[in-house]
Amino acid sequence: MSLPMERMSRVDTAWLRMDTPENLMTIVGIWVLDPKISVAQLRQRCAEKLLPYRRFRQYVSEDVMGAHWVEDPDFDIANHVVEGEIRVRAGQHPDAALREHVGALTGEPLDPKRPLWHMELVEDFQGRSVLISRIHHCIADGIALISVMLSITDGGPLPPPRKVRDAASDDHDWWVDVLLKPIADLSSQAVKLTSKGVGMGLEAMWTPDHPMDGPMHMARLGMQAMSDLTAFALMPDDSHTRLKGKPGVRKMVAWDDSLALDEVKAIGKTLGGSVNDVLLSCVAGAIGNYLRDKGEDPKGKEIRAMVPVNLRPMAKAYQLGNRFGLVPLVLPIGIENPVERLYAVRARMNELKGSFQPIMAFGLLAVAGLLIKPVQHQLLNLFAKKATAVMTNVPGPAQPLRFLGSTVEQVMFWVPQSGDIGMGVSILTYAGRVQFGLITDARLCPDPEAIVGNLAPEFERLLMLTMMLPWSADEA
Repeated sequence: MSLPMERMSRVDTAWLRMDTPENLMTIVGIWVLDPKISVAQLRQRCAEKLLPYRRFRQYVSEDVMGAHWVEDPDFDIANHVVEGEIRVRAGQHPDAALREHVGALTGEPLDPKRPLWHMELVEDFQGRSVLISRIHHCIADGIALISVMLSITDGGPLPPPRKVRDAASDDHDWWVDVLLKPIADLSSQAVKLTSKGVGMGLEAMWTPDHPMDGPMHMARLGMQAMSDLTAFALMPDDSHTRLKGKPGVRKMVAWDDSLALDEVKAIGKTLGGSVNDVLLSCVAGAIGNYLRDKGEDPKGKEIRAMVPVNLRPMAKAYQLGNRFGLVPLVLPIGIENPVERLYAVRARMNELKGSFQPIMAFGLLAVAGLLIKPVQHQLLNLFAKKATAVMTNVPGPAQPLRFLGSTVEQVMFWVPQSGDIGMGVSILTYAGRVQFGLITDARLCPDPEAIVGNLAPEFERLLMLTMMLPWSADEA
């Protein structure tokens, strides 16, 4: 008897084929829970609330024509939700042990013979539980995974029936309206600019059996991709720093949650910028200071970060898959003055608003899903030549989540890097705080905690200079 299967979209296929030994396309996240929970409880909750998303019951089957999602007849949740242990060596700080453990997991491939996700629960780590999840990017993007995260928490709604959206799915409106709508202005602008024609093209790209999916349409798609590829190729490479180079297999992670969101909002309002402007400015300053500490002068240098931009309607946030574009955001790491740097970031963000680059990049990813792996890697390394990092900024819940009766005290995640990019920056707002996650290649940046350690001081410098300014932000 043949197993139920469905064809994978071209964009999701592109993400599936991006895996290399140096950069696995796995999104890694952790929850810190208090009080502790057990593996048995976690398995039961996943069976009830995660497995209704069919992607978590399906493995991937590849052939020369692409890939298919196949129902796993031997699915056993015990293969995907396991008990873990973090060893703290004598004299080692527990946070360092946790960073080391998570870093090792980011380089561990998921089992291709099973559905591409895995959860490890450390039941007792310093009196709390730590849940470490790994999900392959071909399953979903960040916005969709936030939907999954919310649905498995206490009181979270199940996904609506497949291809049906009726009164039964209205329970999703509370998190669509309250939690998922405050996406970045850049994302909103990209969605607004998607005309009817472009929207039909996007629908064809991410829907495997769309009526437009024919030879003529594929020829037009290929011609458009060549035009887009030329535009990317003509873009100058970003500044060379010690953070660029051929990555290795070993990865390092770090994080920081010391910034209060209200304080960031207040600074942004005072200086006429957004929360994003403030946070990105602090990231640029932290990287610049790191390079100075290493003896490298970043003056006059700028690096690019490839930033995901949401292209899906918020009403469909519960649908898994990848529906986002990419824009190259310039980070002015060579500007030392925090206020001047913030205005430079704001100007760069304003230049991107109204851009069709997210849609262009989405089209390139769709075409990449049709190519053989070596050619696809050549195409994707074009992105790596133009950028130093991948950066994502995701709004999370304003109030702490509850999971199995425990409080989710901390939420952090780390984005994968494609091609030869060796750095990933994740920004998540959660429960009134800003959670920074940083993943780096051990060859290019063996001490990411040194970059993360510069974030709070950079914000304090920005705060101090803002308080000393004798003029209003409107005069800038």
